[in-house]
Amino acid sequence: MSNLPLREEIDDIYKWKLEDIYENEELWEKDYSEVKSQLSLFDEYRGNVNTAEKLLGVLKLKDEVTMKVDRLFTYARMRRDEDNSRSKYQALADRAMSLVVELSSRTSFIEPEILSLSEEKIMNFLEQNEDLKLYRHFLENLMRMKAHILDAEKEKILAEVMEIAEAPGDIFKMLDNADIKFPKIKDEEGNEVELTKGRYMTFMESENREVRKAAFEALYNTYKSMINTLSATTAANVKVNIFVKNQRKFKSSLEASLFADNVPVEVYDNLIKTVHKRLDLMYRYVNIRKKALGLDELHMYDLYVPLVRGYDKTVSYDEAKQMVIEGLAPMGDEYISILKEGFNSGWIDVYENRGKTGGAYSWGTYGTHPFVLLNFQGKLNDVFTIAHEMGHAIHTYYSFKNQPYVYSNYTIFVAEVASTCNEAILINYLLKNARTKEEKMYLLNHFMEQFRGTVYRQTMFAEFEKIIHEKAEAGEPLNAQMLQEIYHKLNETYYGPDICIDQLIDYEWARIPHFYSSFYVYKYATGFSAAIAISKSILEKGMPAVNAYKQFLSSGSSDYSLELLKKVGVDLTTPQPIQEALGVFENLLNEFEELM
Repeated sequence: MSNLPLREEIDDIYKWKLEDIYENEELWEKDYSEVKSQLSLFDEYRGNVNTAEKLLGVLKLKDEVTMKVDRLFTYARMRRDEDNSRSKYQALADRAMSLVVELSSRTSFIEPEILSLSEEKIMNFLEQNEDLKLYRHFLENLMRMKAHILDAEKEKILAEVMEIAEAPGDIFKMLDNADIKFPKIKDEEGNEVELTKGRYMTFMESENREVRKAAFEALYNTYKSMINTLSATTAANVKVNIFVKNQRKFKSSLEASLFADNVPVEVYDNLIKTVHKRLDLMYRYVNIRKKALGLDELHMYDLYVPLVRGYDKTVSYDEAKQMVIEGLAPMGDEYISILKEGFNSGWIDVYENRGKTGGAYSWGTYGTHPFVLLNFQGKLNDVFTIAHEMGHAIHTYYSFKNQPYVYSNYTIFVAEVASTCNEAILINYLLKNARTKEEKMYLLNHFMEQFRGTVYRQTMFAEFEKIIHEKAEAGEPLNAQMLQEIYHKLNETYYGPDICIDQLIDYEWARIPHFYSSFYVYKYATGFSAAIAISKSILEKGMPAVNAYKQFLSSGSSDYSLELLKKVGVDLTTPQPIQEALGVFENLLNEFEELM
């Protein structure tokens, strides 16, 4: 394992084609200039949104300009993500972000002016103008928000403040992706190698316990060395949320965050309560892990190593793609055709390079195909990451293809459904085709880890966010010691008595980027549970279920997220989907124990 390659050292066939957004940066500059000139067009509508024609005109203009700004921003940020150390693209991303803020400021009058109209008048406009009917759901959703929209001047100020409000997340990202340097550790052969975030999970899956421990200690001691800075960025992000909550007159930051998706706070609380009721399953899994590894003491750095020794399947990128294609065959020919197009047409940025943003994501901009960022390491987990991110990408593909711009972006609440549904269908295929007892146990272990990591761990993260926001809202200052103590106690609660809660795990919260997209992580757990139900339906019912699911994928944000899920048989306003998912986890535990 050598030091990370530079961006230019990686073959172009493994890089995404951002030229599909802008063939060259002169075209980016052209769009940038056009948007700057178009911003003044909003002035003619200010104070005049009082007829059906004016309402339609300003909404169409907003869509047209926002679409361009999205395109500019997406391109600039993805270029920056290729190598965060390149000042050229830091600057381009900063310019794009400033344009986002300027657009938000210029258009901040629109919603208050619409909301100054009576609901009756808006309904009359919809009847008068056929073209305006496209915006019915948008307008009805806006009326729902009426109590939380400020007057035009305050909305303008709030829009301008939000650029400053991005600072905690931006500072964290630059620290975490550009400035942070991890020490070298010794690998399985005793060679000194550079620890990176991308390699961390490879080390954590090592059968050599000393390698796992060294990686764990190196990673968390590095974050520990910056813990006061990271505590400050975390506390500042919480303060931003409280500021927005207060301005928009919500009872809590949690309520403010869920409101946009029209999700009641009870959905969040039910998740935590339902998971707490089945912590016995997590404790049982920890106990199984301890026994399977033959350890007197199980530590936090023992949580990721596969339970089946000697079965360490390494796959090439081409092999991984083929596994995903074969595994997702139940999704039908059309879906597989789109999947292959993504693999072969420059959608994906495959390998880690120096300065590249860590982890994986899918992103896109209306009018072009989606894109996927990977940091492929050749492990089984990377195969599932491909299936996961292509689930997002194909959701985006269907949504962009079938919805007008105003409804083209699905909500984050349903975003994890498509990705996790792919993973659940893939694991079913791999389990059915397992050739040996060891392979089956390895795959069961992987699926059990999905439940641990996606339901239990993300719910623990969600509870951490809830606690720190409630403490800050009650006037308690957040500092490093408090954050560490809260996080330590949660680990004790979620993992139970059969594991040593290493002191260094108290710093884990400091490296979680999702905490800067507050109250996001619970959606992994609810989305996972919904996906388990949908995948089960697809595998049992075949194409009728696939067709219903494709309708869901094609719906964008044309209805409320909870309602879209109900149309594919999942009701997250009840504990049932979570309970059913945990029932599947219990079956996996039973099956694994029988094979032990």
